[in-house]
Amino acid sequence: MRLSAFFNRERLFAWVIGPVDGILTALTLAAGHIMKPHQPIEQVLAARIAGAAALSGGFVFFVAEYARLRGELSQAERHLSLATHGQLALSALGRKVLFESLQGTGIAALSGFLGALVPLSLGAAFPDIAWMGIAAAIGVLGLLGATVARVVHGASGAWAVALMAGGVALSVAGVWLDIT
Repeated sequence: MRLSAFFNRERLFAWVIGPVDGILTALTLAAGHIMKPHQPIEQVLAARIAGAAALSGGFVFFVAEYARLRGELSQAERHLSLATHGQLALSALGRKVLFESLQGTGIAALSGFLGALVPLSLGAAFPDIAWMGIAAAIGVLGLLGATVARVVHGASGAWAVALMAGGVALSVAGVWLDIT
C-alpha cells in the first residue's frame, strides 16, 4: 500500500481523532501533576499516559467506526430491498468493513499515542518549565483545528480556537481532578 493511501480523505477521521483524543486525554490526566511545583512529569509517566490514551482512544474509535460502517451496509441492504438482513455484513464487504475499521483503529491509536506523548515528553524534557508541555499541546490542537478547517472548507480561526478552548478546558479540569 502506498503511503498516500494512508493520508486520504477516508482516513481523515482517524488522523484527526487520534491526536486530538490523545492530547485531550493527556491534558486531563497529566495537567494536575504537571502544574504541581517541584514535581515535573517523568518520561515513564508520559509514556504510560500516552499508552492509556492510545488504548482507550483506539478502542472507542474501533467501536464507533465499525458500527458506522456496518450501519451503512445495513442501510444499503434496506435500499436494495434485499430480503435477507445482515448478509452484506457476512460477505466480502463485511470483511472489508472490518479491515478498514482495524486500519483506522491503528492510525487513531498510533497518532493518539504520539499526540499524548510529544507534549508530555516536552514537559519532561524541560522540568523547570513543565507547563510548556500543556502550552505545546494546546498549540498543536490549534494547528489541528486549522488543518481540519482547510480540508472541510471551514473557518480556520474558529476551528483552531474551538480545539484550543477544549484543550484549555480539559487542562483546567485535569488540574482540578489531579488524577496522577
